[in-house]
Amino acid sequence: MTAVVTADLLDRVRERLARSTEEPTPTLVAGAIRVEAGGVLSDTDLLAALRVLQTELTGAGPLESLLMDPRVADVLVTAPDEVWVDRGAGLERTTVRFVDDAAVRRLAQRLALSAGRRLDDAQPWVDGQLPGAGDGTFGVRLHAVLAPISRGGTCLSLRVLRPTTQGLDALAERGAIAPDALVLLRAVVAARLAFLVVGGTGAGKTTLLAALLGEVSPTERIVCVEDAAELNPAHPHVVRMVARAPNVEGIGEVTVRQLVRQALRMRPDRLVVGEVRGAEVVDLLTALNTGHDGGAGTIHANSPAEVPPRLEALAALGGMDRAALHSQLGAAVQVVLHVHRSHDGVRRLREIAVVVADRHGTVDIVSAWTVDGGPDRGHAVLDALLERRARGL
Repeated sequence: MTAVVTADLLDRVRERLARSTEEPTPTLVAGAIRVEAGGVLSDTDLLAALRVLQTELTGAGPLESLLMDPRVADVLVTAPDEVWVDRGAGLERTTVRFVDDAAVRRLAQRLALSAGRRLDDAQPWVDGQLPGAGDGTFGVRLHAVLAPISRGGTCLSLRVLRPTTQGLDALAERGAIAPDALVLLRAVVAARLAFLVVGGTGAGKTTLLAALLGEVSPTERIVCVEDAAELNPAHPHVVRMVARAPNVEGIGEVTVRQLVRQALRMRPDRLVVGEVRGAEVVDLLTALNTGHDGGAGTIHANSPAEVPPRLEALAALGGMDRAALHSQLGAAVQVVLHVHRSHDGVRRLREIAVVVADRHGTVDIVSAWTVDGGPDRGHAVLDALLERRARGL
């Protein structure tokens, strides 16, 4: 951009376009630039100004090319000159730059509006979902925080939600699942044991869950409930329902818990909750204790041992006390699968554990298989569960 095309000129053009009720076509934008510049811009300057404004008015602006990279899972903006991406091997700083924090703020507010949310000084943060690619190949989860809440300026986080279509064989080929664990996973699905996939953010919980659902018999009906549309298992009969946040007027919210209750009336053979993060755990456990075998879900936890206390906290939101939670969990869930993302970005299945209740009804998570060959005293319990199901018990 030449010195003629100043930030002040672009601000005046933005204000003119904002006052206009017409669609901001290239002709309209070019005309606005010439009017505000007093008609002294050369064709080169005009094209430079058009490029800048085009990135602000369409898609995700300067971040669009990053989102279109099929390897990118996260795009993070912490400052105008600090844009980071995660391509599966940790965070990398990119060469993408914004002119100033005002440009980042404008993009965040425009994306929030696209998600049907409000983002301004009165509501300085937003959490929503963007439609993503026009061909539906991916969606984008949006989170933004404005200054001065975010001390370094506008903070923008975009999580790319790509359909998880990799099967168990593909995961095993790339080393995410050990050969002996692959045999156990297929046995768990075939025996219709209910399971939870646990791990940290970005560990691959949804990827593994989708791969396991792809192993379900095609004669079964899977009903998936999600907070954000991520699950897309390779299965011929999947019903997907996605929660909805309230609109800018604060109405129209549809919660995961409401959808779980609706799913029970849809004749599910397998009930799946994409991510258990609230009071819906009560409805899920209740459903799995009323004849819905083989259900599944994911939960944020750093290890299988952390699952009971994590679920205790979530169940409390739904009015279920600790004793009731342990009683329901011990009867509803049989297997816990732990996935982990190492410091080098590699994601793999680290542990298969079983849920065991003691004589007092308190649940314990016992390891049945570990990637490093550690203690597996729960292996006999898992074998017994699989044998019982094979005999139809």
